[in-house]
Amino acid sequence: MGWKTKPQEEDGEERENGDAVHVPVFRNKEKVLITCSRRINFRYRHLMLNVASLLPHSKRDSKVESKESKGATLNELVELKNCSSCMFFECRKHKDLYLWMAKSPDGPSVKFLVNAVHTMEELKLTGNHLKGSRPLLTFSANFDKEPHWMLLKELMLQIFQIPKDHRKSKPFHDHVFAFSIVDDHIWFRNYQITVPHNEPTKMDRGGLDKMTLTEVGPRFCLNPIKIFGGSFGGPTLYENPFYISPNQIRSLQKKKKAGKYVKKVKAKTRRKMHELSNPMERDELADMWKE
Repeated sequence: MGWKTKPQEEDGEERENGDAVHVPVFRNKEKVLITCSRRINFRYRHLMLNVASLLPHSKRDSKVESKESKGATLNELVELKNCSSCMFFECRKHKDLYLWMAKSPDGPSVKFLVNAVHTMEELKLTGNHLKGSRPLLTFSANFDKEPHWMLLKELMLQIFQIPKDHRKSKPFHDHVFAFSIVDDHIWFRNYQITVPHNEPTKMDRGGLDKMTLTEVGPRFCLNPIKIFGGSFGGPTLYENPFYISPNQIRSLQKKKKAGKYVKKVKAKTRRKMHELSNPMERDELADMWKE
C-alpha cells in the first residue's frame, strides 16, 4: 500500500525506554493509466495526450474496444501496468466524449461527459511551464458542500496529484490545476505561476502579491453522470438528475427542425384550399391584347 519503514540511520525515529521504534512513513506510489477507445476523434486524442503530458506519473497503453466488457479489460490492464488509477477516454459516434476516472480494483469510479474541449495546440496561449513539474491543486469552495462533490474532490486529488520525489517529476511547483464548479459542471484550467520580469528570479516568502497566473491549457468541462461503487461498474452511489444525454439533445433538435417543415407544408395546403374556395372573378379585359 506504499508504506515503508525508515532505516535506523535516518532521523525521525521515536524512542521508548531507550529502544528505537521504527516509524512507518507513507510513500505515495500512485500511478495512473491513461488510455482511450478505438475510433476516437483526433481532437479528443490530442486532449488525452495533453493530459498525459501534464501527469508524469501516468502510463499509456493501446486502445481498448468500447464495449460492455471494457471494465474487465481495463482492470486487467491497470493490474498489468502496476497502476492504481485509470483515466479512460471513451468516444461514441465520433461526436461524444466520455471520461471514466476509476480506482482499481475496488473503486469507486465516475463517468463524466466532456464538453467545451480546447487543446493546447488550438488555444496557442502565452503560458508555458516546465514539463514534469508538480502542480498545485485548487478546488472551489463548492466541493465541500455535498457528499458527491467531496468524493469527486478526493478522487481527482489522488489522480492529478503528482507523488513527491517521483523519478519523472521536478521537485518544485510552477503551475496550478484549478477545478471549479459552475452550473453543476466541473471546469478545468491550467495556469502557469509567473513573476514580473523586473523582479529578481528568487522571491521572498509571502511575495504572492507579485505573482501572476498565465493560462497554459488545455481546457475542458466535466459533467458528472454517475458515481459507481466499484471499478467501472458496481452499485450506483450517485446519479445526476439534471443530466441529458447528447442523443436526446440531438433528437429534440431534429424534432424542432421537423416541426418547422411540417408548419410550412400545412401553410401551403391551407393556401391552396383558400384559393380553391375563393376563386377570383374573371376580368373582362384579360383577353383584349391576345387578339
